[in-house]
Amino acid sequence: MNRRKVLARVGWGWLLIAVLGIVASAWGQVDATQSSLKSRKLPADLSRAVVETTMNEYPASTSLGNWGYTQALYLYGEYLVYERTHDPRYLAYIKSWADAHVDADGKIDKPINALDYMLPGNLMLVLYRETGEAKYKAAATEIWDRLRTTYPRTSDGGLWHATTRQHQLWLDGTYMALPFMVHYGDDFGQQKYAYDEASKQLLLYASHLNDPASGLLFHAYDESGTQKWADPATHHSSIFWARSIGWYGMALVDVLEKMPADHPNRPKLIALVRQLVQAYARYQDPHTGLWYNVVNKPQQPGNWLETSASSMYVYTISKAVQHGYVSRKYQKVACKGYRGVLSEISSNTAGGVEIANICIGTNVGDLQFYLDRPRKTNDEHGLGAFLIMNEQMRNAPCVAKIRAKEAKAR
Repeated sequence: MNRRKVLARVGWGWLLIAVLGIVASAWGQVDATQSSLKSRKLPADLSRAVVETTMNEYPASTSLGNWGYTQALYLYGEYLVYERTHDPRYLAYIKSWADAHVDADGKIDKPINALDYMLPGNLMLVLYRETGEAKYKAAATEIWDRLRTTYPRTSDGGLWHATTRQHQLWLDGTYMALPFMVHYGDDFGQQKYAYDEASKQLLLYASHLNDPASGLLFHAYDESGTQKWADPATHHSSIFWARSIGWYGMALVDVLEKMPADHPNRPKLIALVRQLVQAYARYQDPHTGLWYNVVNKPQQPGNWLETSASSMYVYTISKAVQHGYVSRKYQKVACKGYRGVLSEISSNTAGGVEIANICIGTNVGDLQFYLDRPRKTNDEHGLGAFLIMNEQMRNAPCVAKIRAKEAKAR
């Protein structure tokens, strides 16, 4: 054999070894993600573990903070765990927080001047159902009346994000107000207004923020066009921020779950769910199952995988599959995302659990603004989103497989 042929064979051999190495590495990454629970031996009931960790860190629920959306998001997640476990400590913890902010007559200790301050209305509704105490109904009605009568709106009827965010629509606000709206309507005989208005708001927000080309939605819209982030022509911002899209997706499926099958806006909302779920599948990170903080820029230097939004996406996909809005094939996307979220959870030395890589509260800005947002462990955005997702996913077939693997590892 001449020297040229020997060199050629050696060269091809090294190339084959290199290719096999890359493939093995890629499979290793996927396998590492999917066996995350097995390797770290996390508690079998992760929802309870998150609740117990939080209650140990904040023995008095009032130390969670003032009347606000992050507190309400977490506590609503805790309520879902209470519904399953019937642990009276969980309901007492939620009630203690509510009682610190609602007086005996049902007056809330903060003016309802932002959609963010409406999310605790969900807690008022569940506490009224659980206890029958009139003050919780009164507090919920204060929020309802503000929504119906005096809360400021854009010229086409969109709910401002806040009185300090004049003329602005943020995707976040849809989840803050609209599931509460339909639940209040159901509980107190106001279904027609609730279904009509909630669906109108979801469609109106989409009319300003939807991007059919990507299937995603921009974070915010400024009717006045005066904000520096507002496009001169469209007046919307330019970034697909992960959690804002997560808020909108959860609002969509939660409102749809309550709406009657013959409501005229229902097909339009289902079409938005389908578009969004398809986009979630398209932009899911193939290695981890998670989604990036700026969703459509996975290769952008400084971009990072974010846990709270990933939990929200998994919840939305799972609900969409459950109710038949999308094909069952998307359950695989939800399961892969679920495993990805689990890979961000670890046990700590105090015996609790930690959820990492949660974006803190975020304004509207340019690309660098979102890339630079601080990450926090056990931030309430991530704790609440995880609990809501985890309670939804408990009966998914892939979760049963994960539990079986974890049981063998113990």
